[in-house]
Amino acid sequence: MSFASTNYAGKYTVPVLWDKKLKTIVSNESSEIIRMFNTEFNDIAENAALDLYPSHLRAQIDETNEWVYDGINNGVYKCGFATKQGPYEEAAIHLYEALDKCEEILGRQRYICGNTVSEADIRLFVTLIRFDEVYAVHFKCNKKLLRDYPNMFNYTKDIFQIPGMSSTVNMQHIKRHYYGSHPSINPFGIIPLGPDIDYSSPHDRNRFSP
Repeated sequence: MSFASTNYAGKYTVPVLWDKKLKTIVSNESSEIIRMFNTEFNDIAENAALDLYPSHLRAQIDETNEWVYDGINNGVYKCGFATKQGPYEEAAIHLYEALDKCEEILGRQRYICGNTVSEADIRLFVTLIRFDEVYAVHFKCNKKLLRDYPNMFNYTKDIFQIPGMSSTVNMQHIKRHYYGSHPSINPFGIIPLGPDIDYSSPHDRNRFSP
C-alpha cells in the first residue's frame, strides 16, 4: 500500500478518500472511489445488497462512463475553461452531441444503462444536477438547458428522489463554490439568484416498467 507524502505542499484535488486511522489519502480519483464505496464497505453499509456495478452490466457501464465523462462530465469544464473561441465551440458541440445522445437513450429506458440504477447514473447525475444552476451560466453551456430536455430533466428528478440522494445535494453550497472559486471566469464572485429548480417535483419516469 502506498501512502500520501507527509511533506507535500502543492495543489490537491477533491474528492479525497481519507483513512482516519493511518492518516493518509487512499485515493483522490472519483472513478476509483465510487467503486470502493460499492464493495469495500459492505460490512458496515446499511444497504450492502445494493450493487451499482453488477457483473452483467459492467461492459455497458464502462462504455457509457467513457463517453459521458468525455462529453459531459469533463465537457462542461472544457467549455468553461476555454480561453479561445474555437476550442470553446468545439467543446460545446461535443457536449451537446453527448446530451442529445442521453436524451435519446432516456426516451426508451428509465436509466442510462437500462431499467436499473447503476454507477453510470450516479456519474451522469452529478453533472446534470448542476447544469442549469451553474454550468449554463458559469461555463457558458447555454445552447440548451437541462429543462429543455424532457427526458433528461425528468430523469434528473427521478434520481434526485431516490431515498438518500437529495441529502447529497446542497445547491447553495454548490453555487457558492463554483461562482466563488474561479476568479478568472467570475472575478467578482457574484452568485446568480436563479433558477432555483425544484427537483422534488413530480416526474414521468414511472412510465417505464421495471
